[in-house]
Amino acid sequence: MKKLIALFAVSAIASTSAVAAVAISGTASVSYDDNGSKASETSYDADLSFVGTTGGTTVTIGMDVEKGPTVTGATMATTIGPVTVSADMFNEASIGTGSGGNLREGTAAEDTGVTISLDAPIGDATVGVDNSGNVTISGSWSGITLSHTSKSAGDTTTAAGSIAGMDVSVTNKAGATTWSLGTTVSGVALTLASSQKVTATFGLAGNTMTVTSTPKRVSAASVASSTSVRGTRVVTAQDAFSSVAISRSLTSGATLAATYSTLDDSLTLKASVAF
Repeated sequence: MKKLIALFAVSAIASTSAVAAVAISGTASVSYDDNGSKASETSYDADLSFVGTTGGTTVTIGMDVEKGPTVTGATMATTIGPVTVSADMFNEASIGTGSGGNLREGTAAEDTGVTISLDAPIGDATVGVDNSGNVTISGSWSGITLSHTSKSAGDTTTAAGSIAGMDVSVTNKAGATTWSLGTTVSGVALTLASSQKVTATFGLAGNTMTVTSTPKRVSAASVASSTSVRGTRVVTAQDAFSSVAISRSLTSGATLAATYSTLDDSLTLKASVAF
């Protein structure tokens, strides 16, 4: 009997390891910033992601390595036919940092919980509904992807596609419209956004060079939080500035990047790796 129990235990372990899969990925970087006329500084960042999958169930855990380490997220998602159940098990109730950040990212009751959604194909469209009462209709027609979400905090409609070699994306959220255009001209990838931000990316002697022009930012008062809208911090005014970033992939597997910004006349050197 003992031999039979031991044999059953070994078989159970073998079948578990054969069915379940765990993938580990991450990023790490070190940056040196001369900060223009201010004192220079060196910063570090290292993150890990653990994804475990068995059947139709996935568990994802994120970790910030250089700060403790500390867990940054923990979710579990599974499917039951056309129904998707997602559980957020990590509470990230923290205050946003920097100008324009979230005033409140949520309380424990808001930031953890279970979301249940149903996606059902109807013709060329997919209709989805979740336990918050949000209804989403999405699909692709003639190369254009459309999505409309009806919710209490304001409807959101997005349209994206490629027209005559130009990538176009338009979003209307609660009456406010934003858009972006992207195309490639003579090997240069150009992007223009409704915020008047312009980005150009092109190859240069084995390097990748990105030039960005950012318009000035006007100040804005803080917005208080409510049951349907997350508050925002005070937005401080900022002059227009440009930046030039040059990056190169090294044979070691790492990427070396240098970025110069006219905002504070600073040069940043960054070495990073992803695995």
